[in-house]
Amino acid sequence: MKMKAVRSLREMTRLLDSDSRLRKLCLIKKKETAYSRSVLSRFSVKVGEDKLTKIIEEKVAKLLKQKGAKEVDAVFDASFIKAWSTRDPIDNQTGYSDKEARVGRTGRSYALGYKLHLSIDSKTMLPLSSMFASANQNEKKHSLTLLEKAKQVLKSDGVKMRSLITDSQYSDRKIRIAVDRAVIPYQSNQKPGVRDVLRVDKKFRAYGPEDEKKEYRKRPQIEAVNSFLKTQYGMVVNKVRGLRQVASYALFSILCLVLNREAAEKIGRSDKAVSPTYFNT
Repeated sequence: MKMKAVRSLREMTRLLDSDSRLRKLCLIKKKETAYSRSVLSRFSVKVGEDKLTKIIEEKVAKLLKQKGAKEVDAVFDASFIKAWSTRDPIDNQTGYSDKEARVGRTGRSYALGYKLHLSIDSKTMLPLSSMFASANQNEKKHSLTLLEKAKQVLKSDGVKMRSLITDSQYSDRKIRIAVDRAVIPYQSNQKPGVRDVLRVDKKFRAYGPEDEKKEYRKRPQIEAVNSFLKTQYGMVVNKVRGLRQVASYALFSILCLVLNREAAEKIGRSDKAVSPTYFNT
């Protein structure tokens, strides 16, 4: 559904009845009845957040091992997921039909929803760890947990995190001392008057040490990943409610990103590892 941009289970059941390629992929025999909408719905609930996370982590570790990675530069960022609900007329900071959704910043405005906190390897653009929270929660609240989860995935394959690259929303003493090298711009109210630290202005121009400015140029990689997840892998079309359901829904999109690279590596086309449209035609 994510790869084909199918928006509903009803549409998916119709495709399974008529598309021979999809039937083959889903191991449905010629005269066999396709999966019903209720079966597909129960499947996604049964898999759940924990199992999907484990599948993704195992595949990422395997791909990093195949690449012979010894160390990675991790990039952090948060992405907004719009809730499938309107605001509660009594408390407009919460959802009406989705009680766990909260109003938070999305770009220059505010909306009701959740946030995906994601870390990736800047070179392969593979997801290292992910977390989900209500949109009103600050990035700093989940940064250390996200970091530890990423380290665990890398540790299982003997890979070291060389540096952490992220924006000033994560600028905090705790996260800086938790890694060997933190490439994080200081906010304007931090270290006032100090010039030899990394800073980024409102026009996204970086100032400070040249080596940190060079490393910081890797941060847009995660912007590309978030764009792929939303525009190519259906994360922008949220039709579930509740934090755990939204997490599972988004993790299917992340799994598509990993499977895209896995397929590209298997056919010897590493250049198509970040090309969602190549495998979606």
